[in-house]
Amino acid sequence: MSNATKTLVLASAVASAVAGLSTTAAAQSGDVKCFGVSLAGANDCAAGPGTTCAGTSTVDYQGNAWTLVPAGTCETMELPAMADGTERMGSLEELDRDLPA
Repeated sequence: MSNATKTLVLASAVASAVAGLSTTAAAQSGDVKCFGVSLAGANDCAAGPGTTCAGTSTVDYQGNAWTLVPAGTCETMELPAMADGTERMGSLEELDRDLPA
């Protein structure tokens, strides 16, 4: 293996490691999973049965879909009231409201 190839392989490995660290750092920067606050198709991941991951929620404010938000803001976000006038709030745990039919 030539020195140029070795250098390229090493540079790729370092770049991959740095990318992994930045993703981990973002996840540990104080963001939390907030359920029931994302619009349809705008969730970060895990929107319940029948969905796969990011962008798969089908209902606005779907209770089993989450989005990362800064810690301390999830349960205080201002959201539109539900159809019956009940106040809608985000939650740190999965909700049973606004689920697709």
